[in-house]
Amino acid sequence: MYLEIITPDKKVFAGEVEAAKFPGTNGSFEVLDLHAPLISTLESGQVRITTSTGQEFFTVDGGVVEVLNNKIIVLAESVVA
Repeated sequence: MYLEIITPDKKVFAGEVEAAKFPGTNGSFEVLDLHAPLISTLESGQVRITTSTGQEFFTVDGGVVEVLNNKIIVLAESVVA
């Protein structure tokens, strides 16, 4: 899957991931390969991404995530890596 994490200031992350876990408004959820289309709001919290080289964590301050055709786009208010 291809993931982009974007803030109003810059693109924080762009690349291939195996999994991504998000702090959704109605609870955390994980997106895996070939996930169904989804749009969700995000609470402030930690985003965990799993790549072929390991895991990375980003702290987001709310935002929106869209999953469509094996591409994930996160529009975050702000991100602390």
